[in-house]
Amino acid sequence: MGEILRSCGCFQRTRRSSSFEDSSSCRSSEIERGGEMTPHSGSLLKLFTSKGWCRQWRKTGRGMSMTKIERTMKAAILIQRWYRRFLARIEIRRRYTWTIFQSIEYAGEQDQVRLYNFFNALLTHIPDTAGRTLDSQNTSRASSNEALDMKFSDESDDLAEEGICGPDRGYQGPTIHFPLDKKELEVIIDLFRKKKNRLHAKYVAGILREATSKLKRLPNLNPASTAISKQVTICGDLHGKLDDLLVVFHKNGLPSPENPYVFNGDFVDRGKKGLEVFLLLLCTFLVFPGGVFLNRGNHEDTVMNVRYGFVREVHQKYKHNAERLLKLIDEVYRWLPLGTIVNNRVLVVHGGISDSTDLDLIRSLDRSKYISLLRPPITESSAPGAEIIDKVEWKQVFDILWSDPQHNEGCRPNSLRGAGTYFGPDVTNKFLQRYKLQYLVRSHECKPDGHEIMHGGKVITIFSASNYYEIGSNKGAYLKLDPQLDTHFVMYTAAASKTRKLTFRQRVGLVESSALRELAARLREHRMELERQFVSRDPQGAGVLTITKWCEALEAATNLGLPWRMLRDKLAPLDHPTAASTTAVAEVSYRKTLHLLDTDSFTFPAVRRTPKEQLLTQACEEKALATVAEKHRPKESTWTRTSSQHGKGKRASGKGTNGDAKKEDGDQRGSESPAVVKRFDSSKGQLKIRKNYEDDGGERADGAGQVEGNRSRGQFG
Repeated sequence: MGEILRSCGCFQRTRRSSSFEDSSSCRSSEIERGGEMTPHSGSLLKLFTSKGWCRQWRKTGRGMSMTKIERTMKAAILIQRWYRRFLARIEIRRRYTWTIFQSIEYAGEQDQVRLYNFFNALLTHIPDTAGRTLDSQNTSRASSNEALDMKFSDESDDLAEEGICGPDRGYQGPTIHFPLDKKELEVIIDLFRKKKNRLHAKYVAGILREATSKLKRLPNLNPASTAISKQVTICGDLHGKLDDLLVVFHKNGLPSPENPYVFNGDFVDRGKKGLEVFLLLLCTFLVFPGGVFLNRGNHEDTVMNVRYGFVREVHQKYKHNAERLLKLIDEVYRWLPLGTIVNNRVLVVHGGISDSTDLDLIRSLDRSKYISLLRPPITESSAPGAEIIDKVEWKQVFDILWSDPQHNEGCRPNSLRGAGTYFGPDVTNKFLQRYKLQYLVRSHECKPDGHEIMHGGKVITIFSASNYYEIGSNKGAYLKLDPQLDTHFVMYTAAASKTRKLTFRQRVGLVESSALRELAARLREHRMELERQFVSRDPQGAGVLTITKWCEALEAATNLGLPWRMLRDKLAPLDHPTAASTTAVAEVSYRKTLHLLDTDSFTFPAVRRTPKEQLLTQACEEKALATVAEKHRPKESTWTRTSSQHGKGKRASGKGTNGDAKKEDGDQRGSESPAVVKRFDSSKGQLKIRKNYEDDGGERADGAGQVEGNRSRGQFG
């Protein structure tokens, strides 16, 4: 023990400069005056004393007294306590930021469902519409792609009205030949990556038509197997994030019968590259039969596309041909399978299940009549019970695309989204036992690490769109199943060059600012209702409310379910805040909140720290947070991880397949930080975490050094 402590810099015999000693002495006396020792720290000093480890330090010539040792130990414990408080505050900010994003996202979906429920009820009660019963087959024929004309104009020439055959004057993109092959796929990938030209509308239409004809032949629940491939890769929501899709292909290889993929819905909306993602997935589906399985998500719906941006994206990119292309896209939507079953043991659906989910009924229903799930089908049959049967089928589809798991038992309506259900572990166990399944894989929810395991390992959520809410807000992930159906999670971050230089605190601050801007915009939408709620709770017209009533008014006006108390200093800041006033003031000026909304002058101040905390953290937080706060790092005492890891967390080479192409990849590359691969053994209920530094973009498997995936590496440079 003595040898260990003598090796520390604090115990060196050489004397240091007097100025350093003076400043050290000042800090030591400050530490002596600082708070009382914790039970932990007292017991640690007693242990040193009782064991006699401190006796030799009192010998002459050692240059160290017992008082100095006590000060050193107190300083270390004080640093640890301050640092833990700092990380706790950062974690609180991260959590309420996440809550803001999710609440606003789900509130938007709830508004959309309510709106279309209203119009559906209105149309049902109009006499003309009620007398004119419509069959879903009539609706299908009305939007059939056979009724569309075959002419698509060149977007690069406003005056061009060229036919589908023959060259176009202004078109400078690649020429695509059908049926597609691997070479054509590489051309399309290269076109989307370089962003130089846009694929001609006639080729887009050709891809959509070919995909529709192939999708029609598939069952509602598509069977997948690991018999040939020895693995299956499952990707969750992509939401128009082309960078994430290319990162997955770069790390895991292109799809093939030996490397099959399941893409679990929500390919479009919210992201800027929804059309490119959708077309690229359809191209891989056409080029590699049996290597790509596409499931329908709740955003493969034209009604959702109108609200969340995909329809606007198509109009911007193909303004002359948008309507015809959107009808072809609707045809693809209605023929997408509703789920995939791997080895007859793992069910992969977009949302989840309910207590009434019936796989036999789902297998037998006609999925093509559900062009939009937000428009329930109306039957023309006058037989009693015909409409009831149609609505039961519709609910089956709705539940597997919109539901979410919950920790509590039972099954209840999903009030947060306004559609689907919340299903508990008892519902999951009963469903899996009934159909002899091992576990359920679903998507539909953004997770900080790109995945989540619930219900004792029986429900796995996978989400593949990184930076979903804001840059640095979350990681993406994909899931790999081996023949024994053990799970391997691979996490990544697209556009890593934008976040690599940011510290953990800076990333949290960036995401927090974005969330608060979203919240401010949401509050402005409810400005009149918010003022009414404030005034109703202030009969004297004083302009102030208690913190409790202020929170109640905000919740009544927005129904977001947010931790409003924690947001008080952001939404109603004090004019001259001090450490004492922030905690002592029990009243809030709601007029200040309304004024900030009207003037759009929210400043979103940073979390306040005491002078001691500022002095301590200013020097170390920029370097230490990025390494200590990473979840895949082993947790160690703070003071044992200083000089060896201050900002020196070595990245892997991360040069992709070809180091020379590093600049060319740009933001398409994944994060070159150490990849974290988690393995969940479902048979033993254990989660094993494997951490490795990726070399050339791949991941090591099973600790034996065998390289998985990357069969098609080198395709993208």
